[in-house]
Amino acid sequence: MNEINVIGGGLAGVEAAWQAANSGAKVKLYEMRPVVQTPAHRTDLLAEIVCSNSLKSDEKGSAPYLLKEELRRGGSLVMEAARQTKVPAGAALAVDRGKFAELITQKIKAHKNIEIVREEVKTIPADEITIIATGPLTSDALTLEIMKMTGDDQLYFYDAIAPIVAADSINMSVAFKAARYGKGGDDYINCPMDKEQYERFYNELVEAKSVPLKRFEETHWFESCLPIEEIARRGIDTLRFGPMKPKGLPLPSTGKEPYAAVQLRQENLMADAYSLVGFQNHLKYGEQKRVLQTIPGLENADILQYGQIHRNTFINSPQILRETLQTKKNPKLFFAGQITGVEGYLESVGTGWLAGLNAARILRNEDLLVAPETSAIGALCRYVSNVETKNFQPVNITFGLLAPVSVEIRKKYRNKRERHGVQVELALKDWDEWFSKINKNSLEAHQ
Repeated sequence: MNEINVIGGGLAGVEAAWQAANSGAKVKLYEMRPVVQTPAHRTDLLAEIVCSNSLKSDEKGSAPYLLKEELRRGGSLVMEAARQTKVPAGAALAVDRGKFAELITQKIKAHKNIEIVREEVKTIPADEITIIATGPLTSDALTLEIMKMTGDDQLYFYDAIAPIVAADSINMSVAFKAARYGKGGDDYINCPMDKEQYERFYNELVEAKSVPLKRFEETHWFESCLPIEEIARRGIDTLRFGPMKPKGLPLPSTGKEPYAAVQLRQENLMADAYSLVGFQNHLKYGEQKRVLQTIPGLENADILQYGQIHRNTFINSPQILRETLQTKKNPKLFFAGQITGVEGYLESVGTGWLAGLNAARILRNEDLLVAPETSAIGALCRYVSNVETKNFQPVNITFGLLAPVSVEIRKKYRNKRERHGVQVELALKDWDEWFSKINKNSLEAHQ
């Protein structure tokens, strides 16, 4: 067998397929849509983004920036598509999700080494090099196969999607344009609230009816993506110190910060749709409309997409995976993306990037890659394969996952921001040296 199977056409899957194909391997990329749909997807495009259109901070010196820069320097398909479909989002990187998915689909279709197969994979191919990158919405049939293979119950948590409103329905006599602390000019639309308006919104929110959860008896929320109504139930001020914090958003009329604020981020290049930042929820649609229209500036909001809830699944990776993203029992079988227990678009892409390269290296009988311990991709793969915990949970990339800097650097740079900036610079230096070396070795092996 001289082919590599990649199961799943999401962000991790397309990146894995692209890297393997660019390494000379023939790839079959399986995507079950539109033959079998999911509760969250709307199209049959590859790399369709179903939650936020933000790929998080692209500010130098941040952990998300380090991850993005590693991928950019590694020839990432997803990062190139993001560059071409970028929309204003302050210090964050956000994309026009429609054009982003269209561009990636076109590039995958045009690649001479990739064949797209539109069918549901219900069994794990035996004795074939395979990457499972089916993400949080793995089909029931394949989930059962994975459970048989791992010998363990599937872990899970619930995730939620934020609503999107039409730009021309936002009352700009109340709302104003600005980015937090002036980073990015006027990239966001902000709906300010005074104390009375906030308390009214809060009371309506906590009393609103949610869609009942039927599939599982117990709910496991991912803390970084809590539904807004779940945050609100933790106390009346939790929203004002969370997704509705007014810090860095002074009112143009007074120069003072409001009591609370709702931020809306541009969804597409046409700027005719905006998503409510941090407003993922699982309220009934009628309730959502009623609650959202209590927000000043959204009194007549035309809701293009309601918030909703969907199931996310992931394996108990520390028991199953190596740092190479191979399974411990079967070196020809890899996992990549959110199903491994990384959380976030670019975190998923990073694991897809490494799995694709390593799958191609198995095909060529080459040593497999372990990313540098100072790198973001290395840190994520180390976490999912080696973390010691009784309650394995998904993670985003943070400095807490990275290998610590030396004592000398900690003493020299007392300021955390400066120290993180130095840590990113050193990590990228290690990354460039490592990536240059593996490319040189691969070139020599083919001569």
